[in-house]
Amino acid sequence: MNKLLLTITFLCFLLSSCIVTKKKYDDLLAQKVRLDAEVADRDSLLAKTNMDLQNLDERVKKLSSDTTSLGQDTRATSAKLAAMDKEYNQLSSYYKNLLTSSGKLNRDMAQQQEQLLAIQQNLERTRKTNDSLSTSLNERERKVRELENVMAAKDKAVLDLKNNISKALLNFKENDLTVNVKNGKVYVSLAEQLLFASGSTTVDAKGVSALQQLAKAIKDQRDIHIMVEGHTDNVPISKKSQYMNDNWDLSVMRATAITKILTKAGVSPNQVTAAGKGEYVPLATNNSAQNKQKNRRTEIIITPNLDELFKILETN
Repeated sequence: MNKLLLTITFLCFLLSSCIVTKKKYDDLLAQKVRLDAEVADRDSLLAKTNMDLQNLDERVKKLSSDTTSLGQDTRATSAKLAAMDKEYNQLSSYYKNLLTSSGKLNRDMAQQQEQLLAIQQNLERTRKTNDSLSTSLNERERKVRELENVMAAKDKAVLDLKNNISKALLNFKENDLTVNVKNGKVYVSLAEQLLFASGSTTVDAKGVSALQQLAKAIKDQRDIHIMVEGHTDNVPISKKSQYMNDNWDLSVMRATAITKILTKAGVSPNQVTAAGKGEYVPLATNNSAQNKQKNRRTEIIITPNLDELFKILETN
C-alpha cells in the first residue's frame, strides 16, 4: 500500500513538472526549428568547403602537370632551335662558297639563297615561340611556387595549431580526448565521459575545464572556422521530452552547449558552427559496449581559411 501511494505521488509530481504554457512551448518549438535550419545551412557550408578543398587539390595537380608539359615543350623547342642554328650556319657557309664559285652555279646560289631566307624566317618565328614559351613557363613556375609556399604556410599553421591544442589539453587522458590533423584540418575528439553524464546535455566541470583550455589555445586565431559536431550511439534516449525526442536532438543540444562554453571563453561566435550528427556518423559498428562508447563523442573540427589560395588560382 505504501509503495502504491509513493508511485501515485511520484506520477503527480512528474505531471505537474511537465506542465508548460503554450506560449513557452511555441517559443521553444520555434527555437528548435530555427536551430535545425541553421544546422542544415552549416552542414551545407561544410560540404561546400570540403568540395572546394578537393577542387583546389585537383587544380594544383593540373597546374603542376601543365607546367611539367610546358617545360618539356620548351626544351624540345630549344633543341629544335639549336639544330636550326646549326643548319643555318652550314647553309650560310655554303652560300659564301657559292659566291666564289663559277657563274654556272648562279642558279643553285639563287635557290640556296631562297632556302636560306626561308630558314631565317622560320628561325625567327621559332625564336619568338621559344621566348613566349619561356615567359609562360616562368610565370607558371612562379605561380606554382607561390601556391606551394602558401600551402606550406597553411600546413605549418595547422600543425602549429594542433601542437598548441595538444599542449593545452596535455593534462587530459588519451581515452578522454585526441587531437589529430586530417585533410588539412585539426580534429579534436572528446569522449562522452569527459563532457556529459548519460543522456545529459549539461557539460560537467571537468569537461568545462577542457573546453576553456581549448578556447584559450584557439581564440586568437581569426583565420579559422570551427565546427562543433555532436555524435551518439544508436541506443534510443531513455527519457523523451518536448525538447528532446531522439539522439539527433541530443547531439544538437550537446553541440550547442559546447559552442556556448567556447564562445563564453573568448572564441568569436562568427567562427563557430554547432551541428548534431546523431547516430549517423559512427566511428565503429554499434555492436558492442566498447564500440558504442567510441561513437558517443563530440568532434571539434578546425578548418583554415582558404581565401588566399583561391585568389591565387583566380589569377591563373
